[in-house]
This record gives sequence, C-alpha cells and structure tokens, in this order.
Amino acid sequence: MKQMRRAAIYKLAAAAHEMELDVMTGVLRRDENGRWRIGDYDLSAWVEAHSGEEMAVVLASLDDDRDVEVRTCRTCGRDYTDVECPYCRANRIRLRGHA
Repeated sequence: MKQMRRAAIYKLAAAAHEMELDVMTGVLRRDENGRWRIGDYDLSAWVEAHSGEEMAVVLASLDDDRDVEVRTCRTCGRDYTDVECPYCRANRIRLRGHA
C-alpha cells in the first residue's frame, strides 16, 4: 500500500503544479548556514517571501508507510482510494461537457 500512498501524494503535487502553485520535492535538510532546504529549493527563503500572507501548507512524507484508506462512494457505491471517486468524477466531467 506504500506505493498507493506515494502515487496519491504525487497526484496531489501534480494538481498543485497545474494550478501554478509552488511545489517542492526532495529531501528535507538543513544546509551549512542553518537554512531549511527541500531538495534544491530554499524553504527558508520561500517562507520569508510569503511572510504575512494567509497560507495553506501541505507536507507529505514519501517515506510514510501507512495504508491508504479505502472509501466507499456515497453516490455510486464503488470503493476508491483517491481523494474522490474517479468514476463519478469522470461522469461529472463528461456530463458537463468538459471532456
């Protein structure tokens, strides 16, 4: 199930990237100057640049090995592990003429 959690995290990151939001992936560490970095990104500089703004921050560890919760859709009754039922989502998009 760890692969499913990783895939869900990457899907969330891809959705954020499509919305032109800042997405940082990599190992979290402190550099020699004591500044926090995620991969090649300077997290400290990003936080300083957005000081005073209302923010929503999502942090996800790719090493998290908890099982992904299987949910049952209240509309169609199918089981799914995504954020929403993929079957109902596809039908909503199709019926609204977006696909």
